[in-house]
Amino acid sequence: MEREVLDAVRRALAENGVIMLDASAVWVEPTVKVGKGTVLLPGTILRGNTVIGEGCTIGPNTMLTDCVVGDRAAVNSSQGTGSTIGEDSTVGPFAYIRPGCTVGCGCRIGDFVELKNSVIGDGTKVSHLTYVGDSDVGRRVNFGCGTVTVNYDGNHKYRTTIGDDVFLGCNTNLIAPVTVEDGAYTAAGSTITEDIPSDALAIARARQSVKPDWAKKHRAKKEAN
Repeated sequence: MEREVLDAVRRALAENGVIMLDASAVWVEPTVKVGKGTVLLPGTILRGNTVIGEGCTIGPNTMLTDCVVGDRAAVNSSQGTGSTIGEDSTVGPFAYIRPGCTVGCGCRIGDFVELKNSVIGDGTKVSHLTYVGDSDVGRRVNFGCGTVTVNYDGNHKYRTTIGDDVFLGCNTNLIAPVTVEDGAYTAAGSTITEDIPSDALAIARARQSVKPDWAKKHRAKKEAN
């Protein structure tokens, strides 16, 4: 009976203008709604009260549970639960959107990115290898590769607040609770523990020290032994 119900759901989707390149490889529960012109690629699983807008591309190999996805969005090889993805945003491949997230319109959530209990403003880019947890992020923010919002001290969770038009350099650690105001920058490799005022540059790293010929002498010691 379960197979018959699934087949009936897929037929109804096709009759309403949903495109499935391989319907046998798509799993959609009866409670799900999918808009006209949306493409469901193989390996797509849509569960619960998920609502997909029109003109979207979902999959391949994507599972969404109780999510709302706006028109023309794309979710590729990723998972999402209990969250909202805005119009014209792209997610994945290999992204994980945990419960309580709101991703704005025109956002880019890229590969190996994890979001949790966070608001991401319109036009923000979190392109790769980044964790954003318990954060309120403004519009048009750029997250450099390897950025982490450090939200947990072992006992309590804390929030990070990031304003509009902020640029976070690669490998920035934001130790919550902390606020980065509008237009601020962080230098790559910084660990931020204090609030950054608007339009400022925060540098929180040790100065580089270069010792000439150190490597040559080190190799000579090894050869002598």
